[in-house]
Amino acid sequence: MRRSLSLLSLVALSITACVGESGDGPGAGLGDTFCGPALARVDSFMATFAGEEPTGGRYGGMVVVGTVADMHGMSPRAAGDVGSAQHQQFVNLMTLIEADESFDPMPYLATSWEVSEDRTELTFRLREDVYWHDGELTTAQDVAFTYLTVINPASEYPNPGFFQHYLPGEEGVEVVDSFTVKFHFQPHADILESWRGLAILPHHLLGDVPTEELSTHPYGAVCPVGNGPFRFVSRAPGESWTFQANPAFPEALGGRPYLDRYVYRVIPTQTTLLAELITKGVDVYVQMLPNHAATAREETGLTVLSFPYPAIFFVAWNSRVPELSDVRVRRALTLGTNRRQIIEGVQGGEAVLLNSGVPPVHWAFDPSLGDSLPYDPEQARSLLIAAGWVDRDEDGIRENLDGEPLVIELIYNQNRERQQVGEIMRVQLRDIGVELRPRVMEFGAYMSQITSEERDFEGAFVTFETGFRLDDRDLFHSDAVDGLWAFAGIMDPELDRYLDTLQLIPDRVEALPVWRAYQNRLLQLQPYTFLYSALRRDGVNERLQDVVMDPRGDWATIRQWWIAPQDRKTP
Repeated sequence: MRRSLSLLSLVALSITACVGESGDGPGAGLGDTFCGPALARVDSFMATFAGEEPTGGRYGGMVVVGTVADMHGMSPRAAGDVGSAQHQQFVNLMTLIEADESFDPMPYLATSWEVSEDRTELTFRLREDVYWHDGELTTAQDVAFTYLTVINPASEYPNPGFFQHYLPGEEGVEVVDSFTVKFHFQPHADILESWRGLAILPHHLLGDVPTEELSTHPYGAVCPVGNGPFRFVSRAPGESWTFQANPAFPEALGGRPYLDRYVYRVIPTQTTLLAELITKGVDVYVQMLPNHAATAREETGLTVLSFPYPAIFFVAWNSRVPELSDVRVRRALTLGTNRRQIIEGVQGGEAVLLNSGVPPVHWAFDPSLGDSLPYDPEQARSLLIAAGWVDRDEDGIRENLDGEPLVIELIYNQNRERQQVGEIMRVQLRDIGVELRPRVMEFGAYMSQITSEERDFEGAFVTFETGFRLDDRDLFHSDAVDGLWAFAGIMDPELDRYLDTLQLIPDRVEALPVWRAYQNRLLQLQPYTFLYSALRRDGVNERLQDVVMDPRGDWATIRQWWIAPQDRKTP
């Protein structure tokens, strides 16, 4: 499962500052010795294209995209937040394949691929005209290096499940020649999808860097030398990233993008972000609040793009905590939450109620599951009584036999949506005798609390961008109970069997009954209260042309964005 966490939730892997910003860590001081020469080589290579600017009305101009969250960069670890992941895929770096508008795989860095008849080998043939921004060719060595890096736990790559069925270590990859690479694995489902989400890294720049130092190496956030349609120019930490069109981008892939310059601007307050969109300070407001979308629709010159998105919003219950270790309590918390009311109140009705981690855009989504645990406060009260929680002192809150009240703290990082949902849940759960205490936290402290070895929390709001390849082993499998994403800490042999089986069934017709059985087991266990999958809403200035945003991502078509000459801004 692609663990990219939403811009609004910011549940990302990069908790510590990147070296070059903080000056701490094993890579401290490399900003000058590594980045200076690296960026100088980029400038030198780009200078060879001077005077070769394309002509035509679509080329030129600058676009500013505004979001509430800074990116964490281009390191493997940074792929844990959706902004960084999409910039690795679509802006600064390249993946071997990309998806078309029907979400089918199509060539990108790879010109073709072949899966062996026994489904144990995948061979990619690469383009021979893709240059790193410093002038080095992208080769099969880069692909092999990237693979060996991300399967190394020291890289802290957030999606190790992509490659769990590959042969271990170097047995899993073979460089056939400079532009051909072959992978070896056990037969499994969704073979290509793993490669749609993994951006290739430059071996010639990072090959000598110890894997455990990559997450703090200045390459990621100070001088990311990519091979994608836009090259890195500068960064103001916490404020902006600036990219320039790459004139060396292959003609067969559309050549250099139409835009001259692209700026990713960080505006932490969403009200300010809306104002900037209205006053044309930004051209795109990513992941709008529902009420902001309504406001933008009333403004001249703005449009709102709404589309289903592979993201899920849920409350993770920590079963390691005694009061949450009882499945009856967890089921009661879900039954006592009027999730349809939350969808109406917080999302304006523009969301799909969930009872599993399968989003509506995924082929295994079962819409009938939405009615499996309807709002039922009476049943919730009965379950709590059966679990030994009774209002013994008649104060409205249930107590156990020792007189301890059923009080659950629900933590979240600063976010208006979460604040609203938390307050609604607090009122609803009070009605069944549970005292829910929502608590907002600074992001770093929040992230540390839900991912640390101690797991010192009871409930936590989480938003996951799942992607199109689902594998929940790192969430719910007993073998992963100490892993980063094992918020709930449940261990269930039946669930393990489903998780071990699902990824080994390539045929979707054959796999569908297993997917449904797995989701029904989740319904019984209730490790999470799944809330909803909301529409993604992006506000766009109408001067920006040919903007297509869909479940592939907000930046998936940035190469085609353009602005008419009369509508361009001066940088």
